[in-house]
Amino acid sequence: MRSRYWFHWVSAQGIPRLVMRLQARRGDPFAELWGGHTGWAAPYPLIERLRAEGRLVHTPIAWATFDYELCRSMLRDSRFGVRPVGDYTAPEPLRSLAKRFPLPPSPVEPPSMLVIDPPEHTRMRRPVASAFTPRAIERLRDRVETVTDELLARLPTRCTVDLIQAFAVRVPIAIISQMLGFPDEDQARFLHWGDRMTPLLDIGIPWRTHRAALSAMDQMNDYLGSHIERLRLDPGEDILSSLVSGGELDSHALAATGSLLMGAGFETTVNLIGNGVVQLLAHPDQLQRLRNEPQLWPNAVEEILRFDPPVQTTTRTASADVEIGGVQLREGDTVIVSLAGANRDPGAFSDPLRFDIGRDNAREHLAFSSGVHSCLGARLARMEAGYALRALFERFPDLRLAGPLERRRLFTVHGCARMPVELGRRAPVPEPIPA
Repeated sequence: MRSRYWFHWVSAQGIPRLVMRLQARRGDPFAELWGGHTGWAAPYPLIERLRAEGRLVHTPIAWATFDYELCRSMLRDSRFGVRPVGDYTAPEPLRSLAKRFPLPPSPVEPPSMLVIDPPEHTRMRRPVASAFTPRAIERLRDRVETVTDELLARLPTRCTVDLIQAFAVRVPIAIISQMLGFPDEDQARFLHWGDRMTPLLDIGIPWRTHRAALSAMDQMNDYLGSHIERLRLDPGEDILSSLVSGGELDSHALAATGSLLMGAGFETTVNLIGNGVVQLLAHPDQLQRLRNEPQLWPNAVEEILRFDPPVQTTTRTASADVEIGGVQLREGDTVIVSLAGANRDPGAFSDPLRFDIGRDNAREHLAFSSGVHSCLGARLARMEAGYALRALFERFPDLRLAGPLERRRLFTVHGCARMPVELGRRAPVPEPIPA
């Protein structure tokens, strides 16, 4: 098992890690954005440096764009598809060898819908999509509000609290667990597995991180395999039960879909809530405006997504020779699409480096991607984060940071691993927040 893990790390992660570390020593801003402390903690100045180099920038491992129109175009263009990380970072001989050592079902390997294109992507996404329609998400509103209110009621006020672990992760994990039919007592397992598996979305992660991620993936798949077999005998009213009963997906595809939905179901929202707290505390004038104009909360969530998105990048690979942005790309060329860069493009957003909860076109951000691979759970994330943030600041109006933030050491996912806060006084529970 260990040798299989190591081989996959070398082919998909080890080579780009070596290249990027060498480039970082030479002062390459993209290498610093990818793996340096500045990149993890404060990526936006580096993004602006790279934007100044052109609409398409050639990096040590792929092309990259920080241009809104190019990003939006590629995300919607059928001539650009998705691939697993190893398919564009490893040489062909290593890719061929890696296929001889298949990994268990994973959110970042086929048949996960994250890394496959139509028509296979359509087949995998269609049976899941009904659980994320506007009507289906609205039915979850009461549950979101109940979970949030209960968590806030239990937060201690006379000590420093890690807001991420005590609150931000707890809201979305409770909701997605219910949607997938998992017992409440298993939420801690999924938080543990998800925390270790998320780095698989990155490029060039360390060997120990990769090994821990695949070990967690094996444990999750053992759990999902047993859970799916139970659902075959006694299905419920959750998403996985529907998929099992539908018979469209085999056991491998069911496990891949289950692990993807579980991870994506809380990972984006956790970081959206955390980033929202950071930005609102950093911009007290905007927080005060929300107190005066609470009807702006939905737009505030959109501005948080634009200004400090929880997912910073995605990738697309040309399926044919294509010219875009004045550059001729060849079939197989991969482009790192900077969602964070697109969201701060002055060509798309006026005064983009200003955090403005009243911004007219904030919702035009690309934080949830675009096109066929747009985030399936975007509506749910908006609802969860919108209620969680508003309720948090209403219940604890004196909330403040109580120490330095611990940022996640990742390139793709942007958020806080730890956020020490002092909650201050607990305000009386306000009138119910209207939908």
